[in-house]
Amino acid sequence: MGRGDLTDAQWRHLEPHLPPEKPWTGHPNAPHRRIINGILWILRTGAPWRDLPERFGPAGTVSSRFYRWRGLGVWGRILAALQGGAEERGEVDWDLHFVDATVIRAHQHAAGARRDGAAGSEAQTREALGRSQGGFSTKLHLRAEGNGRPITAVLTGGERHEQIALEALLDQGAVRRSGGGRPRLRPRRVAGDKGYSSPTARGRLRRRHIGAVIPSKSNQRRQPNFDRAAYRRRNLVERLINRLKQFRRIATRYEKRAVNYLTMVHIGMLLLWL
Repeated sequence: MGRGDLTDAQWRHLEPHLPPEKPWTGHPNAPHRRIINGILWILRTGAPWRDLPERFGPAGTVSSRFYRWRGLGVWGRILAALQGGAEERGEVDWDLHFVDATVIRAHQHAAGARRDGAAGSEAQTREALGRSQGGFSTKLHLRAEGNGRPITAVLTGGERHEQIALEALLDQGAVRRSGGGRPRLRPRRVAGDKGYSSPTARGRLRRRHIGAVIPSKSNQRRQPNFDRAAYRRRNLVERLINRLKQFRRIATRYEKRAVNYLTMVHIGMLLLWL
């Protein structure tokens, strides 16, 4: 087992959620564990697919598995299954969730996706690319549960405000309940920094019956019931962002397509659940 490869304990948790290695028809797949370790090497190092070490097999085989499973929604289902397992064990905290965003610098290789007839600005919006003070970039929006583990992620252009993605963060990331029933989606409260302090954002939370733990800006009326002790725990989502950025393929965006970059983020997220 190489540095950064799946441990035996991680593999035991992950293997039941993978597609069959030997399908009913056709040739058997290359070993899932070896292929996933190759994908994790790319995620950790940020290197191009063609630089993949030989011990993981042909680079084309590893990359095609990544893209094929992305198209089939396999990575998202694995993440949902791991979150559902944690919910069954009572490990997901629904009392207080945290929202935050971070700007991801986009490499020059991230430009040039096919426009398919879209105008330049429209194509950039579709691929979650924009211009911020840091240059060509993407903004990664995250929601974390009360223990600091990731629930869901949304991408926008780097110049977009945090509140743009708040509704998507609240309406995505349903977690399967133990014993069946409707998946659980909404926490009791959500904590965010002053970037989320506006009547619009507070109204979006109120309509979903979610309490707001958001400090007021200096030019706004102070919130009388602001829970300062709960707000101090918001460092959990900042630490989550730092943990995800340990993966160089997340810290810098190399993918032209937003869906491919978001899949890299999902793989980083499911590793944290493992």
